[in-house]
Amino acid sequence: MNKESGRLARKNVNLAKGRWAGALSSHQLQVLRSLTEDYGFAVALSDLLLLDGGWYVTHAGLLRLAARSRCNGIRVEQVRTFCDPVAGRWVFKATVYKSPSSKGFVGYGDADPSNVSLMVHGAEMRIAETRAVNRALRKAYGIGLCSVEELGSSSSNSGHRDDNDASAKNSTNGSNNGQPRLRDQLCLLIRQHNLDPTLVKAYAADFCGTPSLKEANRELVQSFVSHLAACATENRDMLICRLNSYAQPAEAKP
Repeated sequence: MNKESGRLARKNVNLAKGRWAGALSSHQLQVLRSLTEDYGFAVALSDLLLLDGGWYVTHAGLLRLAARSRCNGIRVEQVRTFCDPVAGRWVFKATVYKSPSSKGFVGYGDADPSNVSLMVHGAEMRIAETRAVNRALRKAYGIGLCSVEELGSSSSNSGHRDDNDASAKNSTNGSNNGQPRLRDQLCLLIRQHNLDPTLVKAYAADFCGTPSLKEANRELVQSFVSHLAACATENRDMLICRLNSYAQPAEAKP
């Protein structure tokens, strides 16, 4: 390990201990050091996430790795034979060319309402494309980690069963019209990304345009949960800065 990798590894370990306090084992830290040395992933940039005790690489992390490695290009195309826009089913093929003479590394990605989180229903086409690119990049650069975006609905909801999701969708009035389900998703995001719950609630109320989060309707809350998940994955540091803007200034002591 060179000096630069060593510094990044120490920074990653320190950040990981703060972000996932109490959830890291010595083995997981060793894996993190290896991933840092081999691929240059940065925890500060959310290249990696710790979910259910395992490391997952993110789409942003894979793209940064491709840029560092001077990837020559990525070609993406629909596999129209297997696509059904009416049913919300999409399949893409991605080919990564590491160099001008590369024959290409191929990956396929599919998405439909049955294998994506409720938070992102309606965005199946974009998810399928992202999954295809991620698989092709992981093949091209020999990454054995699964990417966060490839997780199915049950995995992305951290162990909640699909039949529970279905019953929540089919219920019209039960559980406050599904609101507790959304609160569970919000609490999961707060734990995963080590966010301040009070600031998240303040941000949510502002996002929904209501005096408090409790007064927002289900559609607004679902939109906020999806927005928060994307922000936390793509640029956590920017999200933290945004949340800090909702912190109340301390009152001056007499």
